[in-house]
Amino acid sequence: MPDKKTNFCSHCGKKISSHAEICPKCGVRQKQVRTEVKSSGLAAVLSFIIPGLGQIYNGQIGKGLLFLVLGGLFGLLSFILIGIPLLFALWAYAIYDAYTTAEKINLSK
Repeated sequence: MPDKKTNFCSHCGKKISSHAEICPKCGVRQKQVRTEVKSSGLAAVLSFIIPGLGQIYNGQIGKGLLFLVLGGLFGLLSFILIGIPLLFALWAYAIYDAYTTAEKINLSK
């Protein structure tokens, strides 16, 4: 059984350092393990406060900025009433997307 400082190569099975990115015997890159856990509740709350913040928290910067811009645009369009349903639809989708993306990030570990 490997201790905390060693692992086995995922390809050839040789005992290697836990910090090794590439196996010295076979040269195969080792699978990167994600240690970061995202809170799906926090992501949803952030998108509830401002659409797009939950996506930025999840690391989806481009999508978050797009949601922020669309939220501002739909907010301005709400003065002529067409923006109100669009803003609520974007808001609900941003909350749903932030929550499910955080769940997917946590499951991919």
